[in-house]
Parts: sequence; structure tokens; C-alpha cells
Amino acid sequence: MSATLPRGAVVARAWTDLGDAVAPLSNGAGRPLTRTVKLILDPLVLRPVQHPEFAAGPMAPEPADALRDRIHAAGPVLAATAAWFVALKKERRRLRITDGNPQDLYFQRCFELATEHGRPGADSAAIAAAVLAEVHTSDGPTVTGLRGYLTDAANVGELTRLIDSVWATFTAPRPAPVPFPTADFLATCATAPDQGLFSALVSGGAGTEGAAELDRPRAALAHGLTDRDLPARPVLGRSASKGNLPKPFDRSIMERLFAPLTNTFLRAVLAEVPALVRQEITRSAGPWQLGDEVSRVLMVLGREASTGLVGGAAGGAAARLRSRWEREAYVHRALRMPSAVPPEVRADVHDVRAAYLRRLWVRVHGRELRQETVTADQVWDVLDGVLRSVILDQRDRLRSALEREAMA
Repeated sequence: MSATLPRGAVVARAWTDLGDAVAPLSNGAGRPLTRTVKLILDPLVLRPVQHPEFAAGPMAPEPADALRDRIHAAGPVLAATAAWFVALKKERRRLRITDGNPQDLYFQRCFELATEHGRPGADSAAIAAAVLAEVHTSDGPTVTGLRGYLTDAANVGELTRLIDSVWATFTAPRPAPVPFPTADFLATCATAPDQGLFSALVSGGAGTEGAAELDRPRAALAHGLTDRDLPARPVLGRSASKGNLPKPFDRSIMERLFAPLTNTFLRAVLAEVPALVRQEITRSAGPWQLGDEVSRVLMVLGREASTGLVGGAAGGAAARLRSRWEREAYVHRALRMPSAVPPEVRADVHDVRAAYLRRLWVRVHGRELRQETVTADQVWDVLDGVLRSVILDQRDRLRSALEREAMA
């Protein structure tokens, strides 16, 4: 064995040893599907948070052997998981269910069934039907309902006119004559958030005024929120893909609402489709393309706090974010060996502030849809959580890309 092996190669070889029993969870080459790794192997079998030796990209022989042994030991439950996935898909077809991605919806449920029942038995159809009923009868709107509403000829004309109307009547905010005390709030928000300062930012419209510059050419583009020189009014849209969503200001109404509707556990708190669509159309024409002033204030605070990520002044929240970013080994690797790093990951590392603001927008937009507000003592958790999310996403993308290159 060489000094190190790519983690992906170790996982793939151990997976291949399990044979045809796990074929429903495998790709055409016999390796685990990306969702198998993301939804089953990492969180339920390998658990790299508890076993950091399993998280490394290149693996030394000893942890590589331990990882392989763990996958082999989980072979029976993984084979049962695959069998339950087949059973759930069969029942899904019988019931003519088309909503949602079966892998996203069922993989972890199948692992639970495998752990509790072993392989499917004589009662598997009844159990599968009960699981599907639980997953698919949750209250709230669905992607299928959204798509049908947006493409129904009876609605298209009215909704298109509503888009034109709200965008035509929108008045761009003007910069505040006196700067808002955002820096004062950020100086202590991680340790002693000042409720009075935060309330003043919200009541004074700091978020709305902070969106004034987004109407200048290329300003929203520099924030990572669009690929256009100027934001444009959205179209209704007919389809969406979670893995290929445009930047926030470039999304259709369908794409803006798609991701929240794919989360079965969150749908129950969302408005019904007609109200959801009209609210989103109105929101799209607002400052920051958000509807709530608290959300807009969070965008302004995130913009200021993230200056430290790209070498700007760093105190308080900005210093804490910079410290977290600079501790990341993959960041140093991307800067030190740019030719070995995929272009899209390298771009995000060099322009992390845009990636950060993009993720922050998605986070606060989702909170608006769920009608969840943010209080002063929650602001730091949101700002810090967004950077953690960016880091985890970029780290996984880099690791996957390097593993694919090594295996090729």
C-alpha cells in the first residue's frame, strides 16, 4: 500500500467488496452514489465528526484499514437498506407518487428500517406504505403543486402582470445621510448583543438603506447575488434543480421556492401555493429582494462582518469570522496550490465574501418563508453558522474533486 490513499478510493474499494447486495445504492461503476455517501455512509456509518480520522482526504494505511473494516461490518445493514429502498420505490410506483427525489426522501428512512427490521419480510409492503404515507402526506405545499400553479394558463397572465406591477412601482432606497451604527452592534454581538442597538437598526431601516448601492451597475454582481450587471425582474419559471440553481437574484419564482418545498419537515409551516407565490413576487421587488426589515438588516450586518474574510478591517464579529476562515487547512491548500484545486472551489476561496453573502441570503430568505424572525441574541449564530456552512460545502467539494482526480 502506498503512503496515503484518497478517501474516496478507500470507500469505493470497501463498498465494492459488499457486492450486488448494495447495487440499488450504487452507480453504474459499482461505487456508492453521491447521496449514499452523503446521506448514509458519512452520517450513519462512518460518522467523521466523532471519528475525525475518517474525514481526511488522503488517508494513511491505519485509518484507511479502520474505515474499510467499518464499512465491511455495516455490510448486512447496508444490504438491508438497499432492499428496503427497492421496496419503497416499488410501493411508490404503485401509489403513483411523483413528488420529491426518492433518494433524498427515503435513504435515511431505509437505513432506519434496516436497523429495526433487518431485510424486508412478508409485511414489507405494509411497512413501506406506512412510511410513504408519513413522508408524503405532510401538510403544506408541494413542488408538484407549485409547478402546476405556475404553469397553469389560467394563472400565468395574472402572475406575470403582478411581477410587472410590483417591479414598476418599486422605488430604490437612497443611502442614509448619517451612517447607521452597524459596527457598534457587530463589535459585541457575539458575546453581549445589544438589543437596543439592533432594534434601532431595524426601526431605522438600516437594511433597506443598505440596499441602495445594489442598483448601481455590477454592485449586486460583486456581492455574489447575480451574474448580471443589474438585477432583472424574475420570470415565473417551469422547472428547477437543487444542484443547479442560479444565483439568488437570477432565479425564477419557481427556483426561489423550489428548495424549501423539497424539505418535507418544513413544508407544514409554509403558506399555501397561491399565497406563497404572490408573496415571493412582491418580495422579489423589495430591497435585497427580501420582504422583512430584519432580514435586510442581517444582510447589511453580514456584508460588514464579512469584510474581514477578504483582508478588510477586522474587529468584533469580523475578527471572529476571519479567525475561523484562516484556520481552515483547505483554504491554505487552495491558495498554495491553485493548479490542484477545481476552478469553482478556487473562485469561492478567493472570493469567499460573495459566497458568504449568497449563503446568507438563502438562509434569511428561508426564514422569511417560514415566518421565523431573528432576535439580537441570535444574530451571531446566524452570521457564524453561514460561514460554517460555506466552509463545509467548499471542503466537501474540494475533497470530492481531488478524490475523483486521484482515482482517475
